[in-house]
Amino acid sequence: MSAQPWGYRWRSSQAFIVFTAVLGLFSETFLYGFIVPILSYMLEDRLQLPPSQTQWLTTALLTSHGFFAMASAPIIAHFADKTSDRKVPLLLALAGCATGTLLVAICSSLWLLFLGRMIQAVAGSAGWIVGFATLTDNIRSEHVGKALGTAMSFVTAGVIMGPMVAGVLVQLLGYWAAWCAPFILLGMDFVARLLMIGKNDTQSESSEDAASDENEALLPRKVSSPSDPEQGCTELTGPGFYRIVLCDIRIIAALLNLFMFSLIISGFDATLPLHLRKIFNWGPLPIGMIFLGIQVPGMILGPVVGWLRDRVGLRYPTTVGWVLMAPLLCVLGMPGTGIDWISYGDNGKVVFIGGMIAIGAVAPLVRGAGTFQLIAVTNDLQAEKPTLFGPHGGSSRIFSITEVTFNMGAMLGPLFSGAIVEEFSFSTMVRTLGILSLAVALACFRYLSKECPKRR
Repeated sequence: MSAQPWGYRWRSSQAFIVFTAVLGLFSETFLYGFIVPILSYMLEDRLQLPPSQTQWLTTALLTSHGFFAMASAPIIAHFADKTSDRKVPLLLALAGCATGTLLVAICSSLWLLFLGRMIQAVAGSAGWIVGFATLTDNIRSEHVGKALGTAMSFVTAGVIMGPMVAGVLVQLLGYWAAWCAPFILLGMDFVARLLMIGKNDTQSESSEDAASDENEALLPRKVSSPSDPEQGCTELTGPGFYRIVLCDIRIIAALLNLFMFSLIISGFDATLPLHLRKIFNWGPLPIGMIFLGIQVPGMILGPVVGWLRDRVGLRYPTTVGWVLMAPLLCVLGMPGTGIDWISYGDNGKVVFIGGMIAIGAVAPLVRGAGTFQLIAVTNDLQAEKPTLFGPHGGSSRIFSITEVTFNMGAMLGPLFSGAIVEEFSFSTMVRTLGILSLAVALACFRYLSKECPKRR
């Protein structure tokens, strides 16, 4: 038997692999939101474009990011499921993120800025799909709620912390100093991914088989022998795979939940900076800090909500979350509308900040619910037919569905929100999102699972 690599015990541990996957997910979403508060500076000061073009260029840049991430996801997932090795795809995704980030940072023209974001989008899509696949490969099913709750906390923290860090660093230290933050994060991510030893990197059949029940992945990967008459099903690929999965109404409800959350977050990215500059005259620092109101409650409550889902299921917590989200979104539109006691001054600021904090506290109830439901349903399908998704499982293709859905929201959110703000007002936009949240609450109450995973 060959000697084990240095540090094999901790490098191959579930805790370190989950840490590496979560760090990667955080990095991808951090890079997505990093330019949000400084985009107006990049367009107006660095590229010398007129301020009248800032809103539509912001919308176009964020929309294109969602489009390229969405379009590349199924292709990435197809090839990712052809191999059991997660490290190489993760490293390639990281290299792409670093390249795209460098192009965005040094951009001297509009086309270079869009090119950098396109590369970031494709690489981020790969990191998202393979990262979540790595996560689920190393989580036992009874802990899925806590693990995904924690992971989604860091995913949302990345989206929100990116703008916050950028706004603070740009105003305090300057443009180039601010870009040190994403590159330091990418460096940490690179080291962690090099150190990680996945369960398929150095595999001993005797030891792995003996511990297979204890270390069972979230998505079962039992492979049948061609001569086994009871397990003679064949792998579903291409349109057949997606047709089977997407014909389940429970999955449609899950994807609707995921789409709506992405629509709201990306809509905020496209409209909040300019709205806050208009009504409160805020610069990059306070605009970046306002996103802290969503981040802190979500980080604290994410694992708690995951624990709750493990015990009571998805239906009721998610429904309550969307019902509460509707009025809180409407609160954000109150400052600056001429209401007597909510002016453009301190009262309006208090109401807006309070609304953001409350949304941050409610967000964990809806965030990640779609992914949780998708995993639960596909777990049922694979339990009935273990070879349905092929010898290496179908986790990459499953998460490509979440990636496509999330990025469809990321693509349409800036278009939808930006168009309503341009044509009507920010207040009208958040009220519209509130009404849509109630519709999603109804779908969640009707179709999301009310059983906890242990009973399933």
